[in-house]
Amino acid sequence: MSIFIKNNYLILLLSLITMMSFTPSKPTIYSYTVKDINGNNFSMSKLKGKKIMIVNVASKCMYTPQYTDLENLYKTYGGKDFEIIAFPSNDFFHQEPGSNEEIKKFCTLNYNVSFNIMTKISVKGKKKAPIYQWLTEKKLNGYADSRVRWNFQKYLIDEHGHLVHVFKPRVKPNDKRIIAWIKGAKF
Repeated sequence: MSIFIKNNYLILLLSLITMMSFTPSKPTIYSYTVKDINGNNFSMSKLKGKKIMIVNVASKCMYTPQYTDLENLYKTYGGKDFEIIAFPSNDFFHQEPGSNEEIKKFCTLNYNVSFNIMTKISVKGKKKAPIYQWLTEKKLNGYADSRVRWNFQKYLIDEHGHLVHVFKPRVKPNDKRIIAWIKGAKF
């Protein structure tokens, strides 16, 4: 084999190794810090190693009874390996008009919510919160572009912080596909 062919082979091999070693990792949700319903910082990195369901919620929506299903799901699977993070939003026909304090009171009195409720944010449009930019833009999440269609849309993040699936609002939190995923099935 000529020295020219050997050198080209070596250059190609080194180029491939270099490209593989500098391949950016898939983006995670762990770089985001949000505010909880009390206004305290909540670092998403605290959830490393857990599966996460992120859902935008509202108190005056036809899907509001899903709070019951979310709470039951959390009571059954939440804690060590699974978390629910709810973001109240008033983006759809003003179905979440209350203040953070009113939202907290509503969730506690009506649904005895024990999962994490965050500060009210925007999940669409020009004022979309950074975490929802990550959830809805493939260039940020490495999975897919999506748009929040209505209240109670569900985003599933695996235990490595990667977005793995999006469920439309009408899909209930206790859907068999979601339960299977929590228990270890893949999408």
